[in-house]
Amino acid sequence: MPGKTYIDAAGDAPDSQIGASLDVLAGTIHARSAAGEESYTYRLLNGPLDTLVKKLMEEAGEVALAAKEADMLDAYSNSDALYDAALDHLRYEAGDVIYHLLVILERYGIPTDELAAEMNSRMTDDEISIHPGMVRLQPEHVNRGK
Repeated sequence: MPGKTYIDAAGDAPDSQIGASLDVLAGTIHARSAAGEESYTYRLLNGPLDTLVKKLMEEAGEVALAAKEADMLDAYSNSDALYDAALDHLRYEAGDVIYHLLVILERYGIPTDELAAEMNSRMTDDEISIHPGMVRLQPEHVNRGK
């Protein structure tokens, strides 16, 4: 794998890194639903919804700010190190958004397979046809922002 990623010497990479990562994280979040008050995830799952929603919104804002910082450094800085650090920060904040989003989905019983089907349902038939085995939502469950 190129760039900043690596595979532990003991394992083979799954076909989809993001799919495998989301599934494992979703499983961990699900398991924490019974962990008790000492678990941050438990408190998000079982506490006031506003706490979780505010946290997701905060993290999304941090992604936006990190993207703006990276854009500014790309345009105006001659320092590859600063730009690279900004990209690392953007990736970190994006991870926080995904974690908090998965907590919200768990709170409402929406599995990652349904999230994947939602994303796949936004593809054209041509795009789906070149990726056999991809699932989509059944038509009665497709909601285009209505």
